[in-house]
Amino acid sequence: MTAVPTIGVLALQGDVREHARALEAAGARTLDVRRPEELDQVDGLVLPGGESTTMWRLARSFDLLEPLRKRIEAGLPVYGSCAGMIMLADRIRDGVAGQETAGGIDMTVRRNAFGRQVDSFESDVVLTGMGDVPYHAVFIRAPWVESVGDAVEVLGRTAPVPEGGPNAGRIVAVRQGRLMATAFHPELTGDFRVHHYFADLVRRTTAEE
Repeated sequence: MTAVPTIGVLALQGDVREHARALEAAGARTLDVRRPEELDQVDGLVLPGGESTTMWRLARSFDLLEPLRKRIEAGLPVYGSCAGMIMLADRIRDGVAGQETAGGIDMTVRRNAFGRQVDSFESDVVLTGMGDVPYHAVFIRAPWVESVGDAVEVLGRTAPVPEGGPNAGRIVAVRQGRLMATAFHPELTGDFRVHHYFADLVRRTTAEE
C-alpha cells in the first residue's frame, strides 16, 4: 500500500492551490497537471471547480481530454468538484452546443442548476462514509445530479426543508467505483473530510494494483 500517493490537480483553471492544500493535509503529494505526461505520473486526479465549458475547451487545447478519458477507463481514481462533477458526468443538461465531458459516472448533471453567481449559498449536507457531523458545504453556480444509474452510490443530498422547494433533497455528492464528485467546493472550507475520503480511495486503489 502506498502511504503517500501522488494526486494531481487539473491545473487549467479553478481552485488549484486550495485543492492541493487540502490534499496535502490528507497526506498526499500533489502535482499540477497540464500535460498528458503529467497525467501519467499521478495515482489519482482532482478536477476542480471553475467553468465547465472553459475547462472542456482548455482540456481539448492541451490535448488532455482523450488521455483523461483513457485513464478513467483504465481505473484512475478521479474526484470532481462543481465543474469537475460536470466533467465526470456521462450526460449533461443545459450545456453549450457541442459541450463534451470526460465521463465515467453514470449520471445526468444539470449545469448551473442552483442558479447564477448571485444565487451562491451554504448548506449542511450529511455525507455517507464521512462521519455523522453534517458537512457545511459551499455552493457556487453549482450543478445538481438529476438522475443516476444503478452503479452510482448517492453520498449526499441537500436538506429536505419542511416547505420543500426546487432545491430540497437534490443529489450533490456521488461515487461510482473509483470516481466521485460533489456539486460543492470542499476546498474552500477548513473541513477536509472529502479530500481525506478521496486520498484513502487512491491509497486503496494503489494497493490493489
